[in-house]
Amino acid sequence: MPYRRLTRFTAAPDGTRVAYHTHVGNAQEDEAESVLSSRPGVLLTNGIGTTENFWRHIIGDLEQDHRVVHWDYRGHGRSAVSSNGDYALRVHVDDLERVTEEMMARGDGRPPHHVAFSMGVRVVLELYRRRPELVPAMTLIAGGPATPDPSAWLLPVPGGRGTVARSFQLLTPFVPLVAPVVHDLISSRLAYPFGRLTGLLRARAPRADIVELFKGLSRMDPRAFWMMMRGLMESPPSWDVLPQVRVPTQIIAAKNDLMVPLSELERMREGLPHAEWVLVEDAGHAGLVEAGTEIAEVVRAFRQVCGVGPAYPAHTS
Repeated sequence: MPYRRLTRFTAAPDGTRVAYHTHVGNAQEDEAESVLSSRPGVLLTNGIGTTENFWRHIIGDLEQDHRVVHWDYRGHGRSAVSSNGDYALRVHVDDLERVTEEMMARGDGRPPHHVAFSMGVRVVLELYRRRPELVPAMTLIAGGPATPDPSAWLLPVPGGRGTVARSFQLLTPFVPLVAPVVHDLISSRLAYPFGRLTGLLRARAPRADIVELFKGLSRMDPRAFWMMMRGLMESPPSWDVLPQVRVPTQIIAAKNDLMVPLSELERMREGLPHAEWVLVEDAGHAGLVEAGTEIAEVVRAFRQVCGVGPAYPAHTS
């Protein structure tokens, strides 16, 4: 999907340049800022390694009558790698905080509805812990307070998160040696069939979208990816945030997700009894592209029901 967007950058305290993109839809680029400024805002937060095409269904729907922004983690897309090598979870929360404030300053001053995928769920939950006034509504897709959670894997790791965190720390020096092999695999024609064979990708997963994901991963700095995973494992889970949540919340789970088990999202649902629950059938972790139209529709419906967004715009003949 060809996007029409304005890209801007915000500077983190350590000097890292973080990119965020405002989708302009059919607006003229020289008029886009003024046209979009009064529209309700939606801010999209990625999963680790996610390319922007994963959001194409939600963007295509909401950019008709919303101000839709997505941003890039350090080492992703057009954001720079971390200038001080720090990829801890709190750093991504810092970056999201700044992007949110800049989005508000360039809009109507109101905070946006946060839509998060996979790792992004933890980032948004931690932003809510720190600055709840910046998070008036949340949609949490295929991610939970402990994602990734070694205790919920098909073969649980003895010692859970602590064991995996120590393993990441010990293996960090070997990343430059292994990176070329991983790069060759994800850049090859075997990547998509491998994903299908292992069950990580459903038959509904569009090949073009998954190939774009693998291209994005192959362009990533391998150390940035590794250190982000390490940062997630070294950070305590965010379960204790759930009792604090007092804003409209939507949880979207994929029934066949092998990366973030359904059990984790069901547990999050128990911790957020007021949240709207959506279970997407025949979709895995790539549900944003496997069932993109369905997910886009329920996100808009949630916004309308909660009074934070409009219904579908009227179509002119």
